[in-house]
This record gives sequence, structure tokens and C-alpha cells, in this order.
Amino acid sequence: MGKEFMILNGSTVNFKFNESISFFVDCNNQEEVDEIWEKLTSNGGEEGRCGWLKDKFVISWQIIPKAFSELMGDSNSVKSKRVIDAMMKIRKIEIADLRKAYEEV
Repeated sequence: MGKEFMILNGSTVNFKFNESISFFVDCNNQEEVDEIWEKLTSNGGEEGRCGWLKDKFVISWQIIPKAFSELMGDSNSVKSKRVIDAMMKIRKIEIADLRKAYEEV
């Protein structure tokens, strides 16, 4: 799907696979978030919070739209905090929800 993955072949004796290891998917839009989320949670996957999920192999993924980084990059710390607060309440990231929180008056 045109995504880049970086993997380090570390020691499995000293370092066991756990939730601290995850794949990060930087999505261009909501449609891409929805499509990847559905594919990874179907057939035994599990939704997490704040854009995290586990696929049917219990591998952790972060499915994050570029809009999240853009909204978080605003110099207005009040707006950025509202975006974080909104994200903490949801499972799959919904760009419209983040924008609504960002634009609150």
C-alpha cells in the first residue's frame, strides 16, 4: 500500500515482543484511516484507544491521520490541548472530531 516500514532485528532472548512495539501508519485522509482500521480489526482484531489497535496476530498498530499532526503543530497550545483531549476519548481517530475540538470557541 505504499507504506514504509522500518524493522530492527533485535535479540529475542533479551527483548520480548510486547505492546511497546507497534507499526505507525500515517494516513492521508479519513477514508484511508477507515479502510486500514477496518482491515486490521476485522477477523479477530481489537480496537484500542487513541488510534491504536491490535490485528488478528496481536500486533499493535497506530493509525493516525496527517491532520492530527497538523492540528497538534499549531502554536496555540489551548487548541492543541483540545485536540489531545478529544483524541483521548475516542478509539479510531475521526478527523472531524479533532477539527471540531480544535475550532471550539
